[in-house]
Amino acid sequence: MTQNLEQAYRTGLQKALAAGEAVLAGGGKSIDAVDAAVTAFEDDPLFNAGRGAALTEDGTAELDASVMDGATLKAGAVTLVTTVKNPVKLARLVMEKTRHVMLAGKGAEALAVKHGLEVAEPAYFFTERRWDALQRMKAAAASGEAAVSEAEKHGTVGAVALDRHGNLAAATSTGGRTNKLNGRIGDSPIIGAGTYANNATAAVSCTGEGEFFMRAVAAHTVSALMELKGWSVERAAESVIRERLAAIGGTGGLIALDREGKFAMPFNTAGMYRGFVKSDGTSGVEIY
Repeated sequence: MTQNLEQAYRTGLQKALAAGEAVLAGGGKSIDAVDAAVTAFEDDPLFNAGRGAALTEDGTAELDASVMDGATLKAGAVTLVTTVKNPVKLARLVMEKTRHVMLAGKGAEALAVKHGLEVAEPAYFFTERRWDALQRMKAAAASGEAAVSEAEKHGTVGAVALDRHGNLAAATSTGGRTNKLNGRIGDSPIIGAGTYANNATAAVSCTGEGEFFMRAVAAHTVSALMELKGWSVERAAESVIRERLAAIGGTGGLIALDREGKFAMPFNTAGMYRGFVKSDGTSGVEIY
């Protein structure tokens, strides 16, 4: 991590926070705020979502995203998308314009075209940085050496928000794992695994090795511990990452926010790009 790269990441995090904050400051809904924040991440090639997506073993981008509204428990998700610039907006279309929760591949892309979402050729999602990471990953696999960083292996962007009406929402988007098999689906588009929101408990978005988050049903487990055991969002989030996920060998982190505005951002890796902004203007951005 060079000083210039670290500053670029911090700037990207601050831009996403500002996008969400602007919605809430104007009296907007939490679902609009997480949509805005994640869209900002998807447009930034530094992050593993949208334009900066990790590449499959064939050098292509297959994108996943999901959203959930804590007020209604409605949710939408898309997976294996290859031509939609902002998969989070498509996930929201699934939630609001269809009777389904998840659409995949060409069916999801057809919905995007029908509703006028911005599309692009697959080349739009190609970046030299992700291509180089893919080559290093393949070389490491061939030699049996761990020659790549956790950040190059995988990554996810997400946002959680609480609006002035007391409603929570969560959104998550990713390009998945570098050098993944074509057709691989992680936790990010799986409601309850990578994303969950319920006004009665918390809004949660996860990042890390998706297979483990699916097996732990991580996002929903945070909510369940709060609902059934009466735990705070901090205790529940820490337990999921440091106990339940770690117990099965998983690495990663999550962001969680409850209906009182309390939040937690635990992780069991060397770092996790993260930030927050409160209604009083207090904010922060961290990496390590």
